[in-house]
Amino acid sequence: MSNKRIYLKRGKEESLLRRHPWIFSGAIARADGDPEEGEVVDVFTSSGDFIARGHCQIGSIAVRVLTFERAEEINSKWWQARIAEALAVRKAMGLAQSEQTTCYRLVHGEGDGLPGLVIDIYGTTAVVQCHSVGMYLSREEIAEALRTNFGDRLTAIYDKSSQTLPYNADLDAVDGYLWGQASDGDGEVLENGNRFHVDWIKGQKTGFFIDQRENRALVGHYARGRRLLNTFCYTGGFSIYGLAGGAKEVVSVDSSELAVSLTDKNVELNFGDSAPHRSAAMDTFDFLSTTRKGEFDMIILDPPAFAKHHKVLGNALQGYKRLNARALEKIAPGGILFTFSCSQAVSKEQFRTTVFSAAAIAGRRVRILHQLTQPADHPINIYHPEGEYLKGLVLFVE
Repeated sequence: MSNKRIYLKRGKEESLLRRHPWIFSGAIARADGDPEEGEVVDVFTSSGDFIARGHCQIGSIAVRVLTFERAEEINSKWWQARIAEALAVRKAMGLAQSEQTTCYRLVHGEGDGLPGLVIDIYGTTAVVQCHSVGMYLSREEIAEALRTNFGDRLTAIYDKSSQTLPYNADLDAVDGYLWGQASDGDGEVLENGNRFHVDWIKGQKTGFFIDQRENRALVGHYARGRRLLNTFCYTGGFSIYGLAGGAKEVVSVDSSELAVSLTDKNVELNFGDSAPHRSAAMDTFDFLSTTRKGEFDMIILDPPAFAKHHKVLGNALQGYKRLNARALEKIAPGGILFTFSCSQAVSKEQFRTTVFSAAAIAGRRVRILHQLTQPADHPINIYHPEGEYLKGLVLFVE
């Protein structure tokens, strides 16, 4: 049975010839057979030449490309091969077989040729998160490919897609185990030898912010003897690395009482009850406004995405500027500021310019020590630069 066909307007195939994995609705001339959302469709140029095959969807992105090869059918064999490729890349990174790190991202959407799909590994549990209807409808094949490629190294596969599917998708999606069962969704993982509780059922995203692994390690490198403030702490990743690195004092702040309790739980897991750590369930802006100048000589700013799309970009940049200016005003001379944006709509240049403006407002002399990004298990498809979402700067503040 052949796939339904979509035909592009004349000249709209140029981005696809450069292997960009998105086809926007404005590029489509017509569709034959009225394809449904999530269905696999074949895409042709205006002159009738095959150019791509992918998942059809409703919205500004009308097709997410799965392959540019006409002979490549999207079937169980294809899913097996794509998951095998992703696993091979993680083995090449030294992650899939590491004894010191038992959590990593196996599939990172477009970066792994699987747009709309995220899979994170927590010990022997895989957490699948679908961001498109096509991926959600393929979840059983994805689970089967995971079982085949991992064998007995995997004991459970959990689907956590209900909150990430398009708002107009009428699927009645309910999170739950696709295969196996793990005790109450609360597992313990290792990251660079540090221990963390991960709750993939009730936690944010898939349960843990894996993308900050290497940046957390850098915090540990700079932490010795410093008084560290970790804002937007969530489960305390930066706090744990700061304490392990020899910080004199660590304060963890988050507006969520649940996040603060998770941080306290992870501190106790690694250091018992004797660590020089305290926490506060409080808005970060409010906390910084009550902080004495010079009270901290190391500050972490890792807020949630201020801009989920370009329509709110201006407000987001103002928010980053205010936050960074407040931290730069309060940090002690000789202090080190780690500041991040995970907003895909904010470019590296925009973020850097915003932090530059914050430094000017604070009237501090600032050196950039490091420019940070996402780790290797969150790869960027070279034909899809939009996949570079995490931006970070490490600043030395005089």
